[in-house]
Amino acid sequence: MLSIAAPLLGWFNKNRRSLPFRDDPTPYHIWISEIMLQQTRMTAVLPYYDRFIRELPTPADLALCDTDRLHKLWEGLGYYSRADNLKKAAQVIMEKFGGKLPSDYSELLSLPGIGPYTAGAIASISFGIPAPAVDGNVLRVFSRLYNDRADITLSVTKSRVTGRVIDEMPKDRAGDFNQALMELGAILCVPGEPKCKECPLSDRCRAYAAGTAASLPAKPDKKPRRVVAITVLLVHSPKGWLLQKRPPEGLLKGMWQPFCVNGALTKNDANKILENLLPDAHITGTLPQAKHIFTHIEWQLSGFIAETEVRKDIDGFVWADTMDEYAIPNAFRAYKPYLQKQKTNLSE
Repeated sequence: MLSIAAPLLGWFNKNRRSLPFRDDPTPYHIWISEIMLQQTRMTAVLPYYDRFIRELPTPADLALCDTDRLHKLWEGLGYYSRADNLKKAAQVIMEKFGGKLPSDYSELLSLPGIGPYTAGAIASISFGIPAPAVDGNVLRVFSRLYNDRADITLSVTKSRVTGRVIDEMPKDRAGDFNQALMELGAILCVPGEPKCKECPLSDRCRAYAAGTAASLPAKPDKKPRRVVAITVLLVHSPKGWLLQKRPPEGLLKGMWQPFCVNGALTKNDANKILENLLPDAHITGTLPQAKHIFTHIEWQLSGFIAETEVRKDIDGFVWADTMDEYAIPNAFRAYKPYLQKQKTNLSE
């Protein structure tokens, strides 16, 4: 196959998007942006990135950030373990690396939440180190370039693609080469129907020649998700809304959520549970059904709105008079508007 570096970089020079972390590619900026971009679209990330960097401009600020505040900054992006790992890594950076991200690839890889792709992106873009950064975009591009039907979820396939990226990478423009591959995958060599006629590599793409580009890359069939019924109880008192702390391990670990009970409860069953927690609580309305899909689990949500005059503190719960301090996971997005309402119109 002909080399892809020259036409790819020529295309990138003319078509590269102006992005805040690309225009100012400090190691900290590249790190934050790459973590945010994991499993999240660019258009969704940009306003979060701007706010995050404005409020936490250095690793020192991130290391000292209160966890609830950090989650609030992250609210809406999902996958909150990413934010937790950012803070853990920032603390390591302060303790071991003098407050600056290390320029060594192996040391970057040692930081919590940083895998081979992120380490390669930081090393190449910020430090000019010829390290590969192979993500889903790059796997898709190379699967099509080589008309390779191997399963891209397998480590052997990722290793083979990584080797091909290294072979093609110009050592003096490693960062631009990695970004160009990501950009190509994001703009032209997209999932489904790629824009092959606009691609600078179409004359050397084996899948384009074979007419198989749309069917690549190959992935295994997805396993069916486990379905879990959840009953949400939005409880309001003169002190605000009742929020519950999730366990420190497992799904949405350590996050705040409305009071939830496993299972699809009837109104009578929900009332009994409320009475055990808050004797004078009573249901005033019904919540609409909703669902939220995690990677391997689907939550089917239903629930009720309730009122109580009880003001007592409850272990594992808080009364929130405003949502400004608490990040509510996207799993409950259907019910967030209720949390902004006042007592006089809760059931509307």
